[in-house]
Amino acid sequence: MLTPWRRRYQKRNGVVSNQLRHELPNDAWLGEVSQMLREGKPYAIYVKGYSMRPFIEHTRDRVFLEKRDTYNVGDAVLAQIAPGHYVLHRIIEKQGDNLTLQGDGNVRGEEHCQEKDVSGVVTQYIRPHRTISADDPKLVRRIRLWRRLRPIRRYLLFIYKAVV
Repeated sequence: MLTPWRRRYQKRNGVVSNQLRHELPNDAWLGEVSQMLREGKPYAIYVKGYSMRPFIEHTRDRVFLEKRDTYNVGDAVLAQIAPGHYVLHRIIEKQGDNLTLQGDGNVRGEEHCQEKDVSGVVTQYIRPHRTISADDPKLVRRIRLWRRLRPIRRYLLFIYKAVV
């Protein structure tokens, strides 16, 4: 039923590359990535997982991360929420140094960390045929709208998964 939409989406956004890639468990290499970011070296990583749908797609997209001194609500950050456990989620609430994180594709469930546990912030979304800055006004508007649609996010994600 939704095959024509799926084909149109894949044509517009590209399909997952067939190029050989080695995958490591997150806890094995995100510690190293975190250390590089803390030293001030920017880094790009392929994203694994579906918790940031619809803005970041599993194995299709990469994100470019950089270290910052301060983080704002709405920023997608790489943070350590437990020893050796890292997530790339969006800041939904900030109270002093305490941050509450949630993935865009999550209906419920939040993570908590402190600002010192954040390794870096997403500055660019790298897709197969284009790169989008995290400061792009159109993207920022879409993210704000998505956050407001939290009560009906479950239904929108169902439709999105059927199309993609």
